Amino acid sequence: MKRLEEAFRVAKKNGRAAFIPYITAGDPNLEATVELVRALVRSGADVIELGVPFSDPIADGPTNQRAAERALAAGTSLTGVLAAVEVIRRDSEIPIVLFTYANPVVRYGVERFAEDASAAGIDGVLFTDVPAEEMTPFEDELSAHGLDLIMLVTPTSDRRRMKAAARFGDGFLYLVSRTGVTGARQDLDAELATNVRTAHKASKLPVAVGFGISSPEQVARVAALADGVVVGSAIVSRIGALGACDELTEEIEKFAADLAAACKK
Repeated sequence: MKRLEEAFRVAKKNGRAAFIPYITAGDPNLEATVELVRALVRSGADVIELGVPFSDPIADGPTNQRAAERALAAGTSLTGVLAAVEVIRRDSEIPIVLFTYANPVVRYGVERFAEDASAAGIDGVLFTDVPAEEMTPFEDELSAHGLDLIMLVTPTSDRRRMKAAARFGDGFLYLVSRTGVTGARQDLDAELATNVRTAHKASKLPVAVGFGISSPEQVARVAALADGVVVGSAIVSRIGALGACDELTEEIEKFAADLAAACKK
């Protein structure tokens, strides 16, 4: 059984939604990223989502844009991100999903990327800017190297498009909680429950919800509906505020632990 499949199976068995924290790789630096992943594992994370920094992150709001800028300024590259995952794999079997745009992978070389990502210990890859109609070249290489392709669907995706995404996808289906870019929000979309039901009907994969979820209270509400909960900007914002200080990993671990606890159904 693949690591992602096992993570969702165990979470469901334990009466929980899987907790999936997101951080930008290389913010504030790649050495800190390795320690932050370890801290998130200790906090109760079921899956880690690592963002590959990109110069034009069109799906991201200001918080994640600034994190990408900091990571790029620190010299982070896709090669460096994969090397950091290799270090994480020395002592952790936590499933790791790369959250990336197509451009870094195309420049790296899709076949070479799939081979190197698999060797590094990546479990899945999510492309934010590749629709199902253009996914075949990526899916073929990822599948050939045992990597799950995580498909993204939105509140504007009808059931037909969700089914199309599900045909390509594996691991889990990532449902964007609302229209717009990433970033913490005070309120959840009023149609979220309906959208989760539509996603469940369209796919046999677990459904994880992300974008705009920032507090334990919101996590608990989403956990009651979905199989997984992704929290990104709220964590990334704290990393940005703390920077490379001695208290960084401890503070992130504490904050993430409260989010993980809220995933109990």
